[in-house]
Amino acid sequence: MMHLINFKGLSGQQIMEIVDMGIDVKHNPEKYRDSLRGKSLAMIFQKTSTRTRVSFEVAMTQLGGHAIYLDWRATNFTLADIYDETKYLSRNVDCILARLLRNSDLQVMARASRVPVINGCDEKYHPTQVIADLITMKERKGALRGVKLVYVGVHNNVCNSLIEACTKVGIQITTVTPIFNEPSRDDDLLEEARRTGLWRTTLDLREAVKDADFVYTDTWVDMEFFLDPKYAEERERRMRIMMPYQINRENLAGSSALIMHDMPIHRGYEISEEMIEDPRSIIYEQSENRLYSAKAILLKLLGE
Repeated sequence: MMHLINFKGLSGQQIMEIVDMGIDVKHNPEKYRDSLRGKSLAMIFQKTSTRTRVSFEVAMTQLGGHAIYLDWRATNFTLADIYDETKYLSRNVDCILARLLRNSDLQVMARASRVPVINGCDEKYHPTQVIADLITMKERKGALRGVKLVYVGVHNNVCNSLIEACTKVGIQITTVTPIFNEPSRDDDLLEEARRTGLWRTTLDLREAVKDADFVYTDTWVDMEFFLDPKYAEERERRMRIMMPYQINRENLAGSSALIMHDMPIHRGYEISEEMIEDPRSIIYEQSENRLYSAKAILLKLLGE
């Protein structure tokens, strides 16, 4: 049985198989319409979500299966042992998608489950998002090997998964990350990426984006903390440090890179209003591909 917690257990070829399946299911939906008939997916959300919830629920419906949405706060996961609750849940469904605050809790779920567990985002990794990102880049460029991607922002869970996946499939990734979100730290992942020679990090944004194929940014503050008064001081600190690295016309001057953002967007912070709607922006195309990412992952894990 295979889980998708991060990309550590997958080869570059296996990641590309999921990407290629996502592209195929996008362009040939009828071929897969009944692939998951009779299958059920439990979707448990401790964190808020738009794209992850919508994409996986619609994916199951369009593949002929069924999705059950579970708000963490309305379940006994808040009261009982995660291991015990997962043991029960996995006896009722064919797959579990979990969007949790802590990777350690997700690891407990994976150990307890008798069905595949998909990481729908935690503080360390976001693999389902990055499959959609790779689909987007491959459709735009025709191939991934040799593509140049620049990630600009806080080093977070998305940054980790981008580094891990890109270095496995042959993408040259440069990270411009003045702030490291410490809960996201995975030194083993970064050391493995460093050994490939495909990942480098710099604070010279203009130099990094000069010959990039894609420039990618993300929120500087996790969504659950953005409006939290207790996080206000840290929020302001991050804004002061990160504003010079905003994706805007000035910082992208001379670059023809396509613009990516995993959403949700804080307009006027990590990216200027005008760049969201710029002709180079493929943000909404990228977000649409979350649906095909979800379908490909489900098909792969459920053995179809």
